[in-house]
Amino acid sequence: MSNTEQIEEVRGTFPIPAHVPRDRVTDLNFANGNVPNDLPDPYLLTDRLRDPDVPRILYNADSAAGRQCGAWAVSHYEDIRRVYEDNEYFSTQGAAEFQAMVGETFRSIPLAIDPPEHGKYRRFLNPHFTPVAMKAMEPKIRAVVVEMIEDVADKGEVDIAYDFGRVYPVRIFLDLMGLPFSMFEQFLEWEYEILHSKDYPRIGAAVTAVIAYLRGFIAEKEAQPDDRLASYIVHGEIDGQPLSADEKIGIIWFLWLGGLDTVASTISQMFRRLVLDTDLQERIRANPQIVPSAVEEFLRTQPLVNSARVVRKDFSWHGVDLKAGDVIQCIVSSGNFDPAVFKCPREFDPERTANRHFTFVGGVHICLGAHLARRELRILLEEWCARIPPFRLKPGADTTVTPGLLSIRNLPLVWDCAKR
Repeated sequence: MSNTEQIEEVRGTFPIPAHVPRDRVTDLNFANGNVPNDLPDPYLLTDRLRDPDVPRILYNADSAAGRQCGAWAVSHYEDIRRVYEDNEYFSTQGAAEFQAMVGETFRSIPLAIDPPEHGKYRRFLNPHFTPVAMKAMEPKIRAVVVEMIEDVADKGEVDIAYDFGRVYPVRIFLDLMGLPFSMFEQFLEWEYEILHSKDYPRIGAAVTAVIAYLRGFIAEKEAQPDDRLASYIVHGEIDGQPLSADEKIGIIWFLWLGGLDTVASTISQMFRRLVLDTDLQERIRANPQIVPSAVEEFLRTQPLVNSARVVRKDFSWHGVDLKAGDVIQCIVSSGNFDPAVFKCPREFDPERTANRHFTFVGGVHICLGAHLARRELRILLEEWCARIPPFRLKPGADTTVTPGLLSIRNLPLVWDCAKR
């Protein structure tokens, strides 16, 4: 990695704090899923971050994880684990709090709250996201998958990214929350503006619109409760006390923000790998019992988010001085391929065991919807392979991927209907 060359290229993108050594400054856009490529393994370039001659902590001069500032960055598995698990030194304060841009003061709950306060909110929400709760949801999830597959099966083609992956997980999420499907396109438009436009006025306008909508939705549920998760939140109690207005909007806003596109992006990349690797596709078809471990391997090899934390107090680590208030980013797109933890990390092994990746983060802030995402992916892969014959890329289709949340906008697949 020619770090020295990159320093001159990025210096000045954001002001570099005085305590940051200039030889640690670089541009990690390529590792943050912002640079499209057409590699069979679109995350391959992150291996350079673990070269012995590259410092274990770098300073990314561009924005990190939605925070408009520079940030420290760690790329080795064990360093990422420490950032996620060491709540004494690292905080989630300010995470996913786009609402602050428009003057809102409520917190994104539970992500932006540190232990021990964090625990009461996780205990409040966890019953709706446990494996037991997901098993109860499985018949409904499977019915949606089967319906959507059967709608396209005899057509012999589908845009798996836009017409399927973009829709399926959002249908499940909206039903779980009790949000109307009629808002589907508007929700995705707002979500795109917030997470991907990188334009302050557009982000602010979308955040304002979403919050106004969600506050109206909360008022509706207060007046007319139902059996969905949003109603449970609106009428819930923690430690014997009803939730405040800020707690209600903080939880529902955070679930809305996190529930719309992560599984969609994973689906797009999962099918991209399956059309590029027909042997893998056949292996999964012939051995449906490996679907759960295959899904876990898809997750490991397709990390979408390199989340960040805030340093809580001054300390020295790997030869640099970190200061309270500094942001530090976990480059999961590198850590998930660390050979110190994963044997042959660039080999896709659908039967890999002990697959302790960080795609769902780690520590107390591990993704609340991890079990739901796994089940959605597993059910989709099971039903797709059972109902659709071997599929391939439509001639002329582009397989370029932006290896992060933007992922793949369109991925048209075709198959021989006569072989169903």
